Order: sequence, then C-alpha cells, then structure tokens
Amino acid sequence: MNWEAKIITYKKEKRIAVYFEKNTELIVRIKKLTGSRWSQSLGVGHLPDTVENRERFHLAPPSYSLPSEDGIEQIEKFKQILRSKRYSENTVTTYSEALKSFLVFYREKAVAEITNEDVIVYNNEYILKNNLSASYQNQIVNAVKLFFQTIRETKMIVDKIHRPKNAKTLPNVLSKEEVKLILNAHSNIKHKMMLSLIYSCGLRCGELLALRPVHIDSKRNIVLLKKLQRKKRQNYTFIS
Repeated sequence: MNWEAKIITYKKEKRIAVYFEKNTELIVRIKKLTGSRWSQSLGVGHLPDTVENRERFHLAPPSYSLPSEDGIEQIEKFKQILRSKRYSENTVTTYSEALKSFLVFYREKAVAEITNEDVIVYNNEYILKNNLSASYQNQIVNAVKLFFQTIRETKMIVDKIHRPKNAKTLPNVLSKEEVKLILNAHSNIKHKMMLSLIYSCGLRCGELLALRPVHIDSKRNIVLLKKLQRKKRQNYTFIS
C-alpha cells in the first residue's frame, strides 16, 4: 500500500496531509482518527499536526517535543550510565523517557543551569496543570534525581528535590455476600480450603504454599505461619 505524509499549512494551521492511491480500507482508517478532514481544493485528507500523528505517519517529531541538543546528548550519556550499572532495558527506557519529558520542558535552558526551583515550576506548570498522577510525578523525580547525581557541574541540589505525597486510596472491601460467593464458587474441596485460608488468615500465595499440616493447631484454632524472606515465625488466629 503506497502512501506519503507531508506537513502542510491549511488555513494558517499546520496539518499532516496523507497522499495515497484510492483505497477504501485506508480511507476508513484515516477517518477514524481524531480531527481528520478532507480538503476538496487540495484533494487530500489531513490531520492535526501532533506528536502522536507524526509518529503514526513516520514524520520527524516537532521541535517543541524534543529537548535541546545538549539535553539529547545528556540523555544518551544517562542511558549509557544506567546500562553500565546493569539496569534493565525497561528501566533505562522508563527513566530516559521521564527525563526527556523534564528536559523538553526546559529545552530553552542549559542543563547545567537547571535548579531546584525549576523542578517545582515543572511540577506546577506541567504535572499539576495536566492533571498527571502522583505516581508519574514520582517517576519523574526518580529520573531527575538519578540523572543529576551523575552530573558534577550543576546548580541542582539533589537532596532537596522533594517527592509528592503518596495518594491515599480507599480499599475495595467485599461484602459478606460477595465473600460467600467467592468461597462457594469452587466444588473442589482443596481449592475451597485454600481460598478460605487466604481470606481468614490474610495470607499471601507464597505463605499459603509454605503451610504444612504440622503448622495447624486445631485444638487452639491457630495457624503457625513461617513468613517469607527470613522473617520471624508469627501466630495467626484460624477462623474455622
């Protein structure tokens, strides 16, 4: 399927024009994209000039979505440092993308000139303004702290970079009826017993699998549980 995408100016607005031979399948796919339009005068379909659409049609990202040349160079050095410390590729990608977001925000400023005040401004003007989560903010903080720990000539005081407070979420508590339905859903007595133990004693899967008959004191209605990771033995009340 032959097609070509170009940046055009349509009614004083930057758009992505997609040129292709008449193809019903491709026309339907493009029409489903947000903001797609058809120009009778140009005889071409066009879409908003966004980072996502540029990636979709293999166009170079806009300058405003990239860090400065210094920032790009620093990100590559950061990747090399992480790999030399044997961080996984997933972690390298996560940290470098988080750092990229921060450095894109300050693409007009030299990396060595970024200060702790700039982190606060980024949190307020980007994270909070776009209603991004506290976990995403924490991810950015992790990347920024690790990055500036590796740079010697900087105005950043790493120890003073603050983290967001952990969001408090209410637990999803099941009703008695829902618990009964879960426990009675299995006809296999072994599976039913395992679920009952997990629920009544608050066990993790590993703790359940580590249980042996000798750990159950039926006369006193308790289970002697040997916790994982060398933790001390602890008694749990067994609800029969």
